[in-house]
Amino acid sequence: MDNTEYFVINDLKVLQAQFEELLQAQIQSSKEFEDWLRHQSRLLDEVDEQLKQHYIQFQCSTYNQQVKEAYDFDQKHVQPLVKHYKSLLDNKYYESPFRLQLDPEYFGLFNKKVGNAISLFNEKNIALEIEEDELVTKYFEITGDLTVMWEGEEKPLSDMQVYLQDSERTVRKNAMTLIQESVLSVEGDLQLIMDKLIALRHQKAQNVGLQNYRDYMFKKYERFDYTATDCFELAEAMRQYVIPLQKKFQEKQQKTLGVNTFRPWDVRAVPTNEKPLQPVQNVDELVKRSFHILENVDPRFSALLQEMNENNLLDLESRKGKAPGGFCEYLPTSKQSFIFMNCCNTQDDVVVLLHEMGHCIHNELMKDIEIQQYRNVPMESAELASTTMELLTMEYWDTFYTNKADFNRAKREQLRLMVEYLPIIIVVDQFQHWMYENPNHTHVERKEKFQELARTYDSNFVSWEGYENWLATKWLSILHIFEAPFYYIEYAIAQIGALQMYKQYKENRKQALINYKKALSLGSTRSVKEVYEAAGIRFDFSSQTIKELMEFVEKELELFEEE
Repeated sequence: MDNTEYFVINDLKVLQAQFEELLQAQIQSSKEFEDWLRHQSRLLDEVDEQLKQHYIQFQCSTYNQQVKEAYDFDQKHVQPLVKHYKSLLDNKYYESPFRLQLDPEYFGLFNKKVGNAISLFNEKNIALEIEEDELVTKYFEITGDLTVMWEGEEKPLSDMQVYLQDSERTVRKNAMTLIQESVLSVEGDLQLIMDKLIALRHQKAQNVGLQNYRDYMFKKYERFDYTATDCFELAEAMRQYVIPLQKKFQEKQQKTLGVNTFRPWDVRAVPTNEKPLQPVQNVDELVKRSFHILENVDPRFSALLQEMNENNLLDLESRKGKAPGGFCEYLPTSKQSFIFMNCCNTQDDVVVLLHEMGHCIHNELMKDIEIQQYRNVPMESAELASTTMELLTMEYWDTFYTNKADFNRAKREQLRLMVEYLPIIIVVDQFQHWMYENPNHTHVERKEKFQELARTYDSNFVSWEGYENWLATKWLSILHIFEAPFYYIEYAIAQIGALQMYKQYKENRKQALINYKKALSLGSTRSVKEVYEAAGIRFDFSSQTIKELMEFVEKELELFEEE
């Protein structure tokens, strides 16, 4: 049972034999039962590592036919087989008389996770998930291939983001127009993909006796600590206390730019006497300087980045045929993390790399947890790790900016953009609640609903007059809606937590770092609420907490103005 590292997952007979050996194992004691669990984790880790390697390769080269074939094979053959056997193994675990002899302190949450997984499994859903994966792959193929012509050069959309900050209003308007037109050129295809995904996902929920896919995903994501109602209450708290601050920032931005009407292409713009922040000229500089920043926070963190760089575990450049976005994947057998992103030499690159390093640090701190399910952390914990790292590193960003004005500007921009981002998170989350509670809606209704939600939970200070369709279709380029439905509210929850961590860090740096590492090292052995408590913060979305944090952010921004 220990020879899992000597097979490749595309040999289905060998893979099946590995699972059968586990399934047929005769267990005679609670000790053998725990050993059996560890063997299962090692097998699942090896399978997971190879699946993730194929996923990474596809994201890096969406046009590569050989890579795509391997990824497709995983979706059509490997993953269905794994899901089938994982369900059988879950049942074997749950039905074993030795389960109740395990340490309830350690295995209590594990029992809850396995019971939840059993309640969600239906063999019919495996075929539906193959179709679902194929549709998501199609989404990435379409969006990864989008380019625009800019000054005679073909550019992927990620490279156009820097022009949205240009001090020349015509430049940023032209850049946004090209980006939007490029996305809208494939709107019909993406809308149809969404139609099919909604139908499949609704059927999956019904197959396990749930009313809608939202309820299915809350169980799938093991959201044991909050409900859909809590999400609606969080949305209202954001509407009350975040939008007014967001509007205040936008009014100030309008005044700084000297424009009569504040347009979507003005949100990220710099004034005429400034240039967009450009911390680096290339990826090598980004990695080198990020190393020095992490060294200041904790040498263990910088050593991890250096190791990843030396082992070719970074793919940071933007290029045609590469999927959009950024992510970190953990390779559990190698015990290594991989970072994927699309650099365009802006301040966003600094934030994204440090954000993804937060995930890598999280992986590193829990790599000694033997049980796989306890390393599969809920996204509320995962995003706390990454968003906190953005804020803990801010005081060292002078590594990128020798000019103090630029340094303070980068810090101000970080906090301002967090506030700007929170309403968008709420809009996307509420949009998905509506989509899956009303699965028979039309394309027109879908666009109208997104626009309605944007006007309710986002600042109305931005004028979309004449460009309403851009707002109504803004969701098309948000890959989470297609690939990881309902994975978005975690960003808001994590930002609430990260701002608390930042406040704690300013008050007692040493203790905050101890708490941060302690919380991350728990993995998923404790509930999300307990992980947040271990970090020294509250898992709390109340209006009072949001109000207090927005007041804190405003005071911090005043300090950066004064420095």
